[in-house]
Amino acid sequence: MAQVLCCVSPQEVGPTMVGDEHSDPNLMNYLGATKRNMLGNHFWEYYVNDAPRVVLDKLENRGYRVVSMTGVGQTLVWCLHKE
Repeated sequence: MAQVLCCVSPQEVGPTMVGDEHSDPNLMNYLGATKRNMLGNHFWEYYVNDAPRVVLDKLENRGYRVVSMTGVGQTLVWCLHKE
């Protein structure tokens, strides 16, 4: 089964958003992510304080590969794929 994961960071140094409330809890634990809900949002997100490059290195060790990257304003978004 193919998996797609997006990492989002408002800066090059972190924090990095690595998942939503439906993300794999084992992977979120491996990344050291914390689940949080921002005031006014009706959903939860997983964040790590690591810089995106650290998160991307950890995900590469788990078999994920970057398939695209873009900038949205001052936010950076990486989409990864795992077979």
